[in-house]
Amino acid sequence: MKKKISFWCLPVLLLVAFAVNSCKKTDQSNIPNLLTIRQWELASVQVYNYIGDTQQSTDTITCDTTQIFKFYKDGSCTYSNFDCKDQTISRGTYSLSDTKLTLFADMVCLDNSTAGSSKPFANAQISNLGEFSMVLQTGDTQAYYTSNQPRTIYRWGFIRQKEVTTR
Repeated sequence: MKKKISFWCLPVLLLVAFAVNSCKKTDQSNIPNLLTIRQWELASVQVYNYIGDTQQSTDTITCDTTQIFKFYKDGSCTYSNFDCKDQTISRGTYSLSDTKLTLFADMVCLDNSTAGSSKPFANAQISNLGEFSMVLQTGDTQAYYTSNQPRTIYRWGFIRQKEVTTR
């Protein structure tokens, strides 16, 4: 009698296991939570200049002003003092690609370019994102380029800071 009971328990147990495991899972990515827990302070900007895939030079941009990148759960974001300029806080919205590897931020920041402003993080690759640091890459980051094409890539290194009470 015990063999008959154990014989029927195994298929029932397998059927229950398949039913539970086949339920559709919701997006359980931690990346949106990592972005919005606290603000990010710019720690370094490195500029890499290439011709094709050959690195020509590396520059580090230093700045005396504190630059803060802040993400909010409602999809908005702010950036203060972009490009070492004391200026009002730039505001915009952000989203992530389906793969959570690209950050799209539409905020317009004043800068030292000939146009006077830019969208510096309109299409930023998330190179690293952890509990205490974030690295974004912007610039000429396309996957395909010719062997004599000049390219400039910016690596923005941020560190997590304490929460700010003002928005």
